[in-house]
Order: sequence, then structure tokens, then C-alpha cells
Amino acid sequence: MGLDGYMVQVEVDISPGLPRFYVVGLPDEAVQEARERVRGAIRNSGFSFPMKRIAANLAPADLKKEGPAYDLSIAVGILLATEQLAADISKTVFLGELSMDGALRHTSGILPMVAVAHQQGYNDIVVPSIDAREASLVEGTRILPFDSLAALAAFLRGESPAPLYQPLSIDLAAPQMAPANDMADIKGQEHVKRALEVAAAGNHNLVMCGPPGSGKTLLARALPGILPSLTSDEALDVTKIYSVAGLLPSDTPLIRQRPFRSPHHTISNAGLVGGGHWPRPGEISLSHHGVLFLDELPEFGHSVLEVLRQPLEDKVVTISRANGSVTFPANFMMVGAQNPCPCGYFGDPYHPCTCPPGLVTRYQRRISGPFIDRVDIFVEVPHIEYEKLADNRQGEKSEKVRARVEAARELQRQRFAGKKTKCNSEMSPADVRDYCQLGDSAQSLLKTAMKQLYLSARAFHRILKLSRTIADLEGSQSIKANHLAEAVQYRPRTQV
Repeated sequence: MGLDGYMVQVEVDISPGLPRFYVVGLPDEAVQEARERVRGAIRNSGFSFPMKRIAANLAPADLKKEGPAYDLSIAVGILLATEQLAADISKTVFLGELSMDGALRHTSGILPMVAVAHQQGYNDIVVPSIDAREASLVEGTRILPFDSLAALAAFLRGESPAPLYQPLSIDLAAPQMAPANDMADIKGQEHVKRALEVAAAGNHNLVMCGPPGSGKTLLARALPGILPSLTSDEALDVTKIYSVAGLLPSDTPLIRQRPFRSPHHTISNAGLVGGGHWPRPGEISLSHHGVLFLDELPEFGHSVLEVLRQPLEDKVVTISRANGSVTFPANFMMVGAQNPCPCGYFGDPYHPCTCPPGLVTRYQRRISGPFIDRVDIFVEVPHIEYEKLADNRQGEKSEKVRARVEAARELQRQRFAGKKTKCNSEMSPADVRDYCQLGDSAQSLLKTAMKQLYLSARAFHRILKLSRTIADLEGSQSIKANHLAEAVQYRPRTQV
């Protein structure tokens, strides 16, 4: 349920009576259909299917069951109950979907299921061979991969040795795939690149505003190239989410790249935050430890943007349904891109705006003040001049920028050692008080900014957090006036 796992014990009873096959224990439609898959798999694996009354109970009975992962357990239970197999399976967990010919297929959610089985003291885990690499990420388990029900039966009868799988070592230091968009290939927009570097260094939310064709989307897609590499714990967290969502490729047992999700503006609330009758992770959870890019920000529905407010603060999202609540992690960096008006050229010195003033105002007010208050960096992306586009000189590569970002993140890891806080954007008010001390000149500058920009208490704290990140990029122990001045200039100059 969500990312949490619960042990399910499959009990099979075979009694005289009319041939019927029941599955009880609050199964969903996919579990009910296991009856036909199990019947075909047993027959086509060289065994006989009993023509009696068969009842399979999935305990605990009050926990709803979903998905085809129970196929293998039910099949093994029937073979044991009919004495076609004899084995001690009291400390063994069976996971996998069966095909009609008895082959074992890929099953979503293997990693979190194996993790909870290991926590409950079950060390022998039977999984489909295709999922063995993913299952082996859980240390201390004895993974037994099989291609078919017949091969598993041969092992349980003692006719073949245990096909042990070597655990997959997590080597996050191995060379990673080069970023699809390198900062060096983006012409001009140096101040926007600087804003992206600051955002990456402290995991700050950012919104870019500019005319069409100025490079907003390209800059956003270059952001993953300057983010620090995933730690082993972060990589496992992301992999669990994608495994549960069924989005983990079979040839990629461990996700080593930070996620970059870019949903279309027609997305629903449930698609963004997660949901459904059986709650599934939404785009914000799929962006965990990565980037959620919202292109054409004002085009998103008002309610869709408003549901982002709580996850942006709490870093988790809780989905409540009649049968309970599910909590998904949602620690992501939100990056937005927008035009200043419907035609896109309001305020552009090279192209006249064709929008009436009232239409411009309504367009800009589609983004609410509380949402804006949760964004740390606002940056203008102006029209690029011909001289910059025609210049063949390359800018600074993403690799060099990432080195500075990782150095700043290392300072934050040392600063917050032993705390839940991992980076500057997550600092609590107590952390801000302890680590964001200002000198007299910086205090005076901040006081003036608060009065002139009418900043809220949340914006006040966000400026201090941003100043701390800028100071970390320079390796400075204290926040100086120039650090604070740069943080203040990232605030919106007008109500967007």
C-alpha cells in the first residue's frame, strides 16, 4: 500500500465437492483472474489440476489485495495441498505473475516487497528471473530466480540446485550518461544559468519568465546535468517509487539518474499528486529527489497548482481514501516556465504585445500569491541577440558547474549532519536562526527590502535560505551583503 509493504499469507484448502475455485481475502479483479492463470500454468507445467472445491485465502482478510504478484504463491499452495509437491516453505516468500504456459513474468513492486519480507525475517525470496537484479538490491536476502513454475517445482523436489543470484552492487560512482543538454551549448542567458546553479546548490524552487523562443525549456532540461549524483539511499528511494508505479525498466534495476518529469498542463489533480481507487504515485512523487518541470505554468488549472502548495512545504503527499491513507514522498525541485502574457511578448523591447491590459493582468493572476510565496527564485529570460547566437565560443560546461554544486551540497551535509534536514531549502526556522546570521550591513539591506517589497514572513525566511546557499557556493562561512543582495533580486519585482 503506497510504498509500505505488508506480509500476505496464502492458505489453500481443497475439499470434495463441485469443481469450483474461490479466492477470498478482499482481492481485486487482477487477483480474481489469477484463477485462470494458475489453472493454465499448473496444467501446462506437467501437473494435474484438481477437479474439486478449491479455496485460496489471502490473509489478513481485512487488507485489500491487488495485482498479479500472488499467482505463484497460489499455484505452489495448490501443488502442496494436492501432494504433487512436498517441501518446507515456512521461511520462503513467493512473488511473481504466471503466464498460461507456466512462465514467470515481470512483476511491479518487487523491490519494496522483497524489502518488507526481509524485515519480517524471510530470507529466501523466489522471484521471476527478470526481476532478480532488482530484488538483489536488498542486502542480506537469498534471491532464488526462476523462469517457470516447472523449474521451481524441480528445485522444491530436490531435482535441481538452488539458482542463487549474486547481489547487485550499487556503484553510483560509475560513469553516468552525459546530459542530453549541456550548459555549454546554450548561448547567452548567463544570469539564468547562475540562477539555475544557485537553485541546484540548495534545492530551491525556480520560475523562469520570458518571451517564446528565449530558451526557458532548454535551460530547464539542462538542469539535471548540474545536479549532484544520487546517494545510495536516494537511489533506492527513487527505485522503489518507480517499481511500485510499474515504470522501472527491466534492464534498469537501479535508477542512478535524478528524475526529470515534465507533465502536460492538461494533467489532473490525481495525475499530479497521485491517487486512484488504488492510490498510485503521481508526478510529484515520480520527481522525488529530482526535478518537476511545469512548462507553460499559467496554463495549468488553478486547482492543480494549488494542490502543490502542501507538498512544496512538507516534502510528502498524503492521499486519503475510504479504506485508509497512503503517504508518498515528494521531495522535489519545482521549476516553472511561463510567458508574461498570452501572446508572450509583454515587456519585450523587440516585439510589440498584442494583448489588452486586462487580459495581461488576468493571465498573470492565474498563479496565486500563496503559490508564488513558495518559490525561491524568479528570473527573467530575455530575448537573445544575434551576436550571442552567432558566437561559436562555448560556455562553461555542466560538469564544471556540477562540481561547484556538489561542493556546496557537501558543506550542507556537514552542517546538517545528524538532522533530517539535507539541504538549505529544507531548513526549519530554528535552523535559519542558527545558520543564517547577518552582519549590520546585510541586516540593513534586508530591512529595506522587506519594507519596499512587502515581503511575507515565509519570503523573509526563503531569502535567508537562498543567501545561505549563495554563500555556500563561494565557500563563505558568513552571509555577506552581496550574498543577500543577490537573493533579494531573485524575488519577483511585480505581482505575477
